[in-house]
Order: sequence, then C-alpha cells, then structure tokens
Amino acid sequence: MDTKTLPCSKESILWAAQLIQEGGLVAFPTETVYGLGGDGLDPQAIKAIFVAKGRPQDNPLILHVDSLNKAKDVCFFTETAETLAKAFWPGPLTLVLPKKPVVPPEATAGLPTVAVRCPEHPVALALLAACDNPIAAPSANASGRPSPTTARHVAQDLQGKIPLILDGGPCEFGLESTVLDLTGAVPTVLRPGAVTPEQIAMVAGECAVASSVMRPLEEGEKALSPGMKHQHYAPKGRMLLFDGEPQAVAKEICRRYDQKKGACILAFAPHLAYYGNRRVESLGEDAKSAAHRLFYLLRKMDEEGIQLILCETLPKTGLALAVMNRMARAAAFQIINL
Repeated sequence: MDTKTLPCSKESILWAAQLIQEGGLVAFPTETVYGLGGDGLDPQAIKAIFVAKGRPQDNPLILHVDSLNKAKDVCFFTETAETLAKAFWPGPLTLVLPKKPVVPPEATAGLPTVAVRCPEHPVALALLAACDNPIAAPSANASGRPSPTTARHVAQDLQGKIPLILDGGPCEFGLESTVLDLTGAVPTVLRPGAVTPEQIAMVAGECAVASSVMRPLEEGEKALSPGMKHQHYAPKGRMLLFDGEPQAVAKEICRRYDQKKGACILAFAPHLAYYGNRRVESLGEDAKSAAHRLFYLLRKMDEEGIQLILCETLPKTGLALAVMNRMARAAAFQIINL
C-alpha cells in the first residue's frame, strides 16, 4: 500500500473523511499524540486498526467525537460525566461510561463500557465534523512502541500499512489523554494525562487513582483502559528509572553509564551538570516539558541505536504522575530506588 503524507488542508481533511467513511484508516493529529482513525461503529474498520498496529484484541479503543451530544449517542451519561465534559471538553480527558448497543464489542474489547473523548485540535475536530460516525483512534504507532508526536513518527511505524497521514506538525502535549472511569462510586483515573486528578477533584468533588497506574497488570487482570498493558511505550533499548535524591541518583546513573557502551542519560535541566561530558538528553525543566519531550526522546534513542537508557524520575503527583506512568511502562517497571 502506498502511504501518502499530506499537510492539513480542507481538501486533505475531506479526503481523509471519505477514506474513513469507506472503511479505511487515516492517521491524524490531536493535541495529545497522533491517532490512527477508523469508523468507530464499523466492526471491520475497527479490526483493521488492530491489524495495522499489531494491537492485542483485548485492548479497548477510544471513540472520538466532536460534541457532547455525539458522545451521548454512544454511551449513557451521568450528571458527573456531563459536568466533567463541560469543564474539560474539548480537551485531553477521556471518560469511561456504560456503552449503548450501537457500539460494537470490537471497540470495547467486549467490555460493557466505552471510552469517549472530544479532542481539542482543529484538524481532529474538522475531521470528526466531516464524518458521520465517531472515530475510533488509538495512538498511530506499532503496538508497544513510543507514541507518535509527529507525522514522521507515524510513518516510521505505519508506512505501507495505511493510505494517508495528515501532517499537523508536533503535538501540543505529547502524552495521551487522561482516562477517567465514571462507572463506580468515585471517579477513578485509569491512565493519567494532562488533566490531573487534582483538577478532576476540583470539578467532581473527589477523584481516585487506580493502583494499576504504577504497576503492571496482574495475570488475568483485564485492561479497562488503553495504556494499561505491562510493556507499553517501550524503546528498543533497555530503560531503567532511578528514584531518589538528585545527587545520589546522578552518582548511580554515572556508575552504570560508565560500565556500558551505547548508553544515554535522560535528565532534567537543573541536574545536567552532574553528568559531566557523558551522553545526556534534557527532559526539560519540569513535568510539562518532560511530557512534551519524552516520546520524542525515546524514538530518538531508537534511531541512534541506544542500548541502555538511564532516566531520572519525578514525584507522582499532578502532571508528573502521567509522565511517571509512561516512563514506568516504557521501562517495564524497572525502577531503582536510592
């Protein structure tokens, strides 16, 4: 299959919508990461998404809509859900709610719930407006790989597997959306993202964080949300995380770096001087910059053949929780506490 990468324009978006309505797949930009979109109510299109990504069938997808009313067509909204949607949509918050019969089981991994979100990106919203149905869209990468934040990242994984990539430039946030389960007594974050538990609690009154956010799924435990699989967002090289006082972390990272050829260090800007002339990439000043740079840096490590990635960590609060969730899964939860 010939894959075309086109700049976003009225014409290219309309062609993308036509492809989706005919059962095809299109990669498109959102404010979080690039998505691989197909008709969210077409079982065959949904199956094609799993095939293109090499994605396990038990990993549910997110349905993207361009309005609250469209979301209500596919799931049963509660008062809390509507309040949260009005507060954070369009934006990087996905709500998990009881699904309506119109949603095929292929989109939900057979679960009685569906994940739904309204993205905050002009191209995504224009594409959704041009389509009749919601768009099912996981990240536009090969399953298990770091998520794509540019069209070039998409092409690295999906060239020859899909007909069209819409190039909207780099994504704003660089991490996938927050996934919030609203089927229980307390709103519960299943996957952290740019909308933090603290922000959700301010609107909903309370918010819990699932224990699976910072641990691998146990044997037989079902993934209730995208991004909950044990090995996810993973670079090709081995990745280790180091948690502790910055100077102690730097000392241990330097020790391990000096023992291994083909290593690279990911560190925060205030700590770069600790690493001397060793190969180091900056995660930026804080969690916001780290969120934007993490997947870009992991893909850069792959392109350069880095065999070992030694990475600093963050406190597990606010946006930093989302960054730590992605780091931990990329490292298969290999975290060294100092």
